[in-house]
Amino acid sequence: MSLSGLRIALVGPLPPPEGGMANQTRQLAELLQGEGAMVTLVQVNAPYKPGWIQGVRGVRAVFRLVPYIVRLWCVTGRVDIFHVMANSGWSWHLIAAPAVWIARIRGIPVVVNYRGGEAESFLARSGAIVRKTLRRASALVVPSGFLQDVFGRWGIPSHIVPNIIDVERFRPASHGRDAGTPHLVVARSLEQIYDIPTALRAFALIRQDWPDAKLSIAGSGPELEALTSLRAELDLSESVYFCGRLDRDQMAELYRSACVVVNPTRVDNMPNSVLEAMASGVPVVTTNVGGLPFIVQNGVTGLLVAPGNPAEMADALRRVLRDPECAKQLRDAALAEVQRYTWPRVRQRWAELYALVLSGARLRPRPA
Repeated sequence: MSLSGLRIALVGPLPPPEGGMANQTRQLAELLQGEGAMVTLVQVNAPYKPGWIQGVRGVRAVFRLVPYIVRLWCVTGRVDIFHVMANSGWSWHLIAAPAVWIARIRGIPVVVNYRGGEAESFLARSGAIVRKTLRRASALVVPSGFLQDVFGRWGIPSHIVPNIIDVERFRPASHGRDAGTPHLVVARSLEQIYDIPTALRAFALIRQDWPDAKLSIAGSGPELEALTSLRAELDLSESVYFCGRLDRDQMAELYRSACVVVNPTRVDNMPNSVLEAMASGVPVVTTNVGGLPFIVQNGVTGLLVAPGNPAEMADALRRVLRDPECAKQLRDAALAEVQRYTWPRVRQRWAELYALVLSGARLRPRPA
């Protein structure tokens, strides 16, 4: 199916702030438009109007929800299909579900593109109501076999279309890295589920062998104060840098300056940061939770460790830092693997799915 001329309402968040779903929404819109599709963006995190209402909890949700509902209703009159980016929790109930029901009422086919790493716990709480909404959708799409398994246990079929990685932006460095000064990078929001403290404690162990090693943490979030205190407690104030939230070009530069990317998370699905690091030619050491074993093959495209275990994480980091041949093999295999996430591959999956949805055919989920 040609995407040219197809009228798509793409419902999801946009930067700022930079984030996995926001970046995927923006990137998908740009790529679809590049194929000639007519994309109408329905931004779910649009600025509050008036601006001061952002500081009033409870009430501010109404000031964002009402304009959002109105825009959804109006947009249905000029598109062929809805593509809804979905997540867990209140984001599902206040953003994804209204879009599905409005599209259903207005007779517009809707694809739900779910990508929340906390799907299992969310479905345990709200599975019945989620399933009721998804019966009104034309298709549920998830980015990994992990999420397909989670929804499958609830009797909800899904299709796999992976995340898209811009391999022109996220590319290996053109020059070799300084082998004498290890530079590690963590690219996660400063939230409890991403367990940055384990990365800090692992890095403290690494510093025993490489006293000049540096760690850059790119992200923002509510745990900054606690993490800053832990940095001081571990005597890492001179070697750990909190970079804040960076845009995609800044992140690409940061990856290229790294010798290892560390992902200490306790909950995850298909993190863009891991795929971006792989595309940037940087070895990855990550926890083995959620969907990560579906995208990282231990010892081949990266190293997997148990969550919440600084010693095991430090051992994996030492393996990469001490063995240049191991690091090279991980880089080469990851660069080959990440080609699965390029637009030419993913574009075909979306084109096929849109064609089936628009034809009204009964969709049969495809494996990864």
